[in-house]
Amino acid sequence: MIAQILDIVTTAAILYAVAAGLLLVFGVLKIINFAHGALLAVGSYAAVAVSSVGVSPWLAIPLAAIVGALAGALIELLVVRPLYARPLDAILATWGLGIVMGQILTLLFGRGVHFAEPPLKGTLVILGADYSLYRLALVGVAIALGLGISALLSGTRLGLETQAVIMNETLARGIGINSGLVRFVTFVVGSALAAVAGVLITPLSSVDPNMGVPWLVNAFMLVLVSGSSLFSLAVACLVLGGAQVLVSSFLNPVLGGLTIAVLAAVILRIRPSGFANA
Repeated sequence: MIAQILDIVTTAAILYAVAAGLLLVFGVLKIINFAHGALLAVGSYAAVAVSSVGVSPWLAIPLAAIVGALAGALIELLVVRPLYARPLDAILATWGLGIVMGQILTLLFGRGVHFAEPPLKGTLVILGADYSLYRLALVGVAIALGLGISALLSGTRLGLETQAVIMNETLARGIGINSGLVRFVTFVVGSALAAVAGVLITPLSSVDPNMGVPWLVNAFMLVLVSGSSLFSLAVACLVLGGAQVLVSSFLNPVLGGLTIAVLAAVILRIRPSGFANA
C-alpha cells in the first residue's frame, strides 16, 4: 500500500516535470509544441553521452539545458515564428520537425537501446517499504520546478511581461512590451525544460530515438486538461497519473499506458475547461 502511494506521488512528479515546459509554451504561444517529445529524447541522449564518458551524471542536466535551449532558439526562429498567425500550421510544423529530429538522433546514435546511470542510487525505507531514492528525489525536483517557474512569472520583469502577453497580447504590445521577445524566451525556456526532463526520466527507462512519443502524448493530454495553470497541471498529474498507476497495478500495464489519454478525453468532454479554475 505504501509503495503504491509512493508510486502515485513520484509518477505525478515525473509527469509534471515532463509537461511543465509544454505548458509554458502553450500558455504564451497558444500552440502545442509537438517537437517536445524529440527535445525530451535530446536530453536523454545527453545523459547517455555523459554516462558513456564516465563523468558525473549530474553534468547531464546543464548539458541538456544548453542543448535544449539552443535547439529551441533555432526552432522558434526558423520554424515557429513565421507561423504564429497560423497556429494549426505551427502545430503541424513542429510535429514534422519532431520526426526529423528523431531521424537525426537515429543517424547519430543508431536504432539501438541505450541506458544511463542515475545520479542517485539506492533505496530509502519509508514506513517499512524500501523505495527508490532517485524517484523520491524527483518529487523534490518537481516541487522546485513548479516554485521556480511561479517565482519567475511573478517575481521578475520578464515574468510579469509574460503574464501580460498570456492575458492580452494586443494590450501588452500597446503598452510597449516586446511580445516577440517574450515568445522567443518562453519557447527557449520551454525547450530547455523539455531536455532537462529527458535527463530526469532517462534512469527510469531505456533510451531510443522515439522514446519521447509516449511522453509527449501524456504531456499533451495533461496540458489540455490543465489549461495554462501550473497548479491545475499539478492536480492533473496527481489525479491522472495516480489513475495510470492503479490501472497498471491492478489491471494491465498496457491499459495503464492508455489511462491518461482516455481519462483526459472524458474530462474534457464533461468539462471543456478541464481542471482550470476548478
